Amino acid sequence: MKKLLLSLSAVGPGLFLIGYNIGTGSVTTMAKSGAEYGMTLFWALLLSCIFTYVLMVAYGQVTLVTGKTALYNIKIQFRFGKVLSIYILIALIIGELLALMGVMGIVADLLQEGSRLLFGGSGFSTFWITAVLVVLLYLLLWYGHYLRFEKILTFFVIAMGLCFVVVFFMVKPSFSSLVTGLVPTIPNRPGAFQLVAAMAGTTCSAAVFIIRSTVVAEKGWTLANLKTEKRDALVSASMMLFLSGVIMAVSAGTLHVMGLKLTDTVEMIHMFEPIGGKVAAFILIIGITGAGLSTIFPIILIAPWLICDYTDRPRDIKSPLFRILGLIGILFCFGLQILKERPPAMMIFSQAFQACILPAVAIPIFILIRRKTVMQNHVANSKMSIGLMAVILFSLVTTYFAIIDLI
Repeated sequence: MKKLLLSLSAVGPGLFLIGYNIGTGSVTTMAKSGAEYGMTLFWALLLSCIFTYVLMVAYGQVTLVTGKTALYNIKIQFRFGKVLSIYILIALIIGELLALMGVMGIVADLLQEGSRLLFGGSGFSTFWITAVLVVLLYLLLWYGHYLRFEKILTFFVIAMGLCFVVVFFMVKPSFSSLVTGLVPTIPNRPGAFQLVAAMAGTTCSAAVFIIRSTVVAEKGWTLANLKTEKRDALVSASMMLFLSGVIMAVSAGTLHVMGLKLTDTVEMIHMFEPIGGKVAAFILIIGITGAGLSTIFPIILIAPWLICDYTDRPRDIKSPLFRILGLIGILFCFGLQILKERPPAMMIFSQAFQACILPAVAIPIFILIRRKTVMQNHVANSKMSIGLMAVILFSLVTTYFAIIDLI
């Protein structure tokens, strides 16, 4: 147990980012992809995870060498760096607040469904479920610190992973359909482009790499931790691929084979209940709720963290900046109690929106990590340079996909 805890603490930033990245957006997007197209879009997930690893290593490495976080580096190292870093800051905050509304909407719907299965009737009100969660989350923010958040997210990540693996074996998906569906294609159907962009946005998320820089700095790592940083990024990207792949496979091997389409996360519970029974339904609710709550923590922190990143100020979670902006951010959890948009539709839109920000994050790090005056003896080698060029190309393609379908 001691060795296991030491291993988990060694990959703390990676687990934090898995908790942030594999949320209800990932679950909704991967499940919808699996139900509608089987495993034919697995190539988009695989590429997203490979490029996620490349960008996480790059941002972590620049932070360790310079001792400065991402936005501050962009601000001081480029001629128009101030404008670019402000654009990234504003775009990420807007994208994450949209995602927060979708996440909390899905979590509230799932907990309402769980209460309905347990007690009958229509279940608890989604408004009061949201209100209780908002109070509890804000109390954790008020009394918390980074290491506590890391431990909470580690718990949610492990619980989420176990739930999806258990459900995978319970519903016994068709393995033959999974294997035959791995042939890469881009389906010629309305919404397919946006779904590919959403898969890229939810996995290879621009916010992840900016936050990566912050959590590496928060961990207190130095140049002596370069190898640890790379290993941490590899664990994080591999777990993202595994968990997202399991979610897609569960949906592809059951719903897709049965010719069923997924439009709502709660609908997913209804569809799996006849296949795996009420136990599978409850495990899914626990897993997806864990995914959602693990995403909400970092989203609440993103605005003050980004402001501290931009201004190069110390990150004090108990400061007035964090507490005031955290309160404003967490109030967006009530967004879908006011708007009439369904949570999954909001999630797909916010993830596609995130894909449009990726080029603005990928291009600056490609320049910075190759700049001798910045990186000194740690300039990117040819493999890293080629990897980042591939990321830039991928980001431009997925941005194009997102714009086509958003228009």
